[in-house]
Amino acid sequence: MTVEEVKKSPCAFPEPFKTGKGPRVLFNEMPIMIDLNRPRRSVLYMPGSKERALEKAKTLSADALILDLEDAVAPDEKVKARDLVCAAVRDGGYGARELVIRINGLDTEWGQDDLVAASAVAPHAILIPKVDSAEMLLSIENVMNASGAPVETLIWAMMETPLGMLNAAEIAAATPRLGCFILGTNDLVKDLNAEHTPAREPIVTALGLCMLAAKAHGLAIVDGVYNAFKDEEGLRTSCVQGRAMGFDGKTLIHPAQIDVCNSVFSPDEAALDLARRQVEAFAEATAKGEGVAVVDGKIVENLHVETANRLLAKAEAIRKMEAS
Repeated sequence: MTVEEVKKSPCAFPEPFKTGKGPRVLFNEMPIMIDLNRPRRSVLYMPGSKERALEKAKTLSADALILDLEDAVAPDEKVKARDLVCAAVRDGGYGARELVIRINGLDTEWGQDDLVAASAVAPHAILIPKVDSAEMLLSIENVMNASGAPVETLIWAMMETPLGMLNAAEIAAATPRLGCFILGTNDLVKDLNAEHTPAREPIVTALGLCMLAAKAHGLAIVDGVYNAFKDEEGLRTSCVQGRAMGFDGKTLIHPAQIDVCNSVFSPDEAALDLARRQVEAFAEATAKGEGVAVVDGKIVENLHVETANRLLAKAEAIRKMEAS
């Protein structure tokens, strides 16, 4: 379906687009649930206009790839990039990596065509820049439905504006097609007229708002980029902070950052050993009719077992992905 045909659909591109007014198409009676155990430790931006980069991505150990039509592409290469990216997704060859297409904003001359074209080739997700409201995502959903996007193709939202941060809770609840928040920390710092600091104090509140909204509504959430791609220790520190906050992984601007992110966001053997012992001890305690267990001198309750099982499931998902 062409963009002109989609525009004629009664459920597509309401006017003005961003308000989301008009009928909403319900694409599935059952909620779509994103697989939160799927590894998203390293989510690498790849320039959509570079054919060699798209080919090289097939050999990289990133968990997910964002094939970018927006910031990484010059205006005179936008149409070419769209064609290259859609062909790459259609042709496949990326193994178990999650494939995401980041489109241009819907207020640009390329955004609507990007969305229709991306919907037609069915990537794992379509990443929408500068999401400010739930209504915006409902408009996106309508167009995806009209363009034939399968229910498995999710919406990922770039959270990168002050208004988006303030509306994070309503955005997270907008549609079952929403699967992930991607933090756009560079744009956020710019809009706040703030500064990049090692501990990211100027944006901790914004990160927290998005984290709360994502966790409350069962979404994945991936941290923003670290700009100094040759500073491995700085990257590691940023990853450790993001992991401690609850992020599933980090977006990357260079393949050299992949190994550090994969390492930091993977459970280490000591943590896995403790998790196994907690699960085993609690099972034994439950069999005896007891509500708690003790491991290494510390109480283990059901909540600890839930965390342990989640960690073990994540490790198994990583193992399977790396084996493939």
